[in-house]
Amino acid sequence: MSENKTTETIEIKNTSIFVRFGKAFIKFFTKSIPNFFTKKLPNFFVKLGMGIKNGTINFFKTFIEGSVGTKLSHLIFGAGNIYRGQIIKGLLFLACQVGLILIFVLNPTVTGPNGIQVPIGFKALLNLALQGREASDDPFDPHPADSSQLMLLFGLLTIGLLFLYIFIWRLSIKSSAQSDKDIKEGRKPTTFLQDLQALIDGKFHVLMITPTFIAAIVFTLLPTIYMICIAFTTYNLTTMTPDEGTPTSLFHWNGFENFGAMFSGEGRLGREINARFFPVLGWTILWAIFATVTCYFGGILLALLINKKGLKGKKVYRTMFVLTIALPQFISLLAVRFLLSAEGPVNTLLKNLGWITESISFLGLETSGNNVALARTMIILINMWIGIPYTMLMTSGILMNIPTDLYEAAKVDGTSQLKMFFKITLPYIVFVTTPYLISSFIGNINSFNTIFLLSGGGPTVKDAAGMAYTAGDTDLLVTWLYKLTIDKGDYNTGAVIGILTFLFTSTITLITYRNSKAYKEEDTFQ
Repeated sequence: MSENKTTETIEIKNTSIFVRFGKAFIKFFTKSIPNFFTKKLPNFFVKLGMGIKNGTINFFKTFIEGSVGTKLSHLIFGAGNIYRGQIIKGLLFLACQVGLILIFVLNPTVTGPNGIQVPIGFKALLNLALQGREASDDPFDPHPADSSQLMLLFGLLTIGLLFLYIFIWRLSIKSSAQSDKDIKEGRKPTTFLQDLQALIDGKFHVLMITPTFIAAIVFTLLPTIYMICIAFTTYNLTTMTPDEGTPTSLFHWNGFENFGAMFSGEGRLGREINARFFPVLGWTILWAIFATVTCYFGGILLALLINKKGLKGKKVYRTMFVLTIALPQFISLLAVRFLLSAEGPVNTLLKNLGWITESISFLGLETSGNNVALARTMIILINMWIGIPYTMLMTSGILMNIPTDLYEAAKVDGTSQLKMFFKITLPYIVFVTTPYLISSFIGNINSFNTIFLLSGGGPTVKDAAGMAYTAGDTDLLVTWLYKLTIDKGDYNTGAVIGILTFLFTSTITLITYRNSKAYKEEDTFQ
């Protein structure tokens, strides 16, 4: 059995890296993805259930076995700390409880645009039903129109405060239980100054991570949840502008209608999504693959050429390519867009030379004579000019860290330079840069600047009736999303596409990284 395994390992090592890549690619779609949904995902929910079960058992165990102060901490924050003489810590817990309860009960209001009063507290939870009022001039009850956007936002913020209340509650109980444990083991409960010293010393990482964690919740998690909620509403300028032309600030929940429209093709947006989603998704994947592979291997090749022994003027070459990074990307892209436009220098030169009679639509910007394949090819080539220097700089550093003993041993065995590249250099680079390769692939899926500034998503695609779709032939999901939300005001449809894009990119990222050697064999080159 061991001999067969050894033979198989030798065969794999002697196989071309491209063959191994192909086998890994096939394994990814035939084994890794099915394994994720049949084993890993169910195991996650099993572990989650066991965690909830064990947490519930520990909660009741703490209450039963705890001191009087610990039992009181289940109702009054900090009671256990005050009971054990930790006055300052106990009062801080109590102040948090009182402050949060006052917010929930008193429902303080925040003044929004046009004098709209939006509460935070339990009233904000009721406002999550999105049953807002229109403006009224009634002398007995005058009020401006409610804003469903603010109602949803502050409702979600109140839910966040509820989770904060539960977190501090559990922290108070845990702190009191720790004091009981210290007493039982013959130690004095820690004072407030000792806790502060621990934060600066042993738990300094917690002190540093906490602000970032809070910022991630406020500026990343909350907007993401808000966007997800928008996908289940009627929030778009079409439905919020009735026939009389007076726009309203109110929208309502509509369940899964927006998702259903994607497959049913009902309505204006339903027809566009049904017709354009999968073509745009296909081009997005194709673009991400070509943009990633060309820049990655192009950067490796360029780094090998520049770091070649005996090459003169290495600093000059590096400086030239670093300049493309130092120059703001949008300037380079707009400059290339001008050069390749219908009346730009390239078309003008070709006409003067007599090689063409009509302007070539290199980027699909013109309304006629567009070539989709040409536009897509040009975008990929231009992206290489922007992306290759990044990989070159990163690879240059990696090449300097490859152990020279490997090359010396290979030379003694009579290995050629080409074979050393495929057996030593390339595997080492791929191993080290796998996380970068995955992040680059995901970044290219969401590559807004390159597409938007070069082609604007063109050439335009029209339906059978001659009406132009919002998504063009070079639009990615992210640029289509931008057009739907910013240009058209179809926020709920944009949110649907945003969710689908997130599910696609996150699934690919997690499965790919967890099945890569950089994750499984991270100590190999150490």
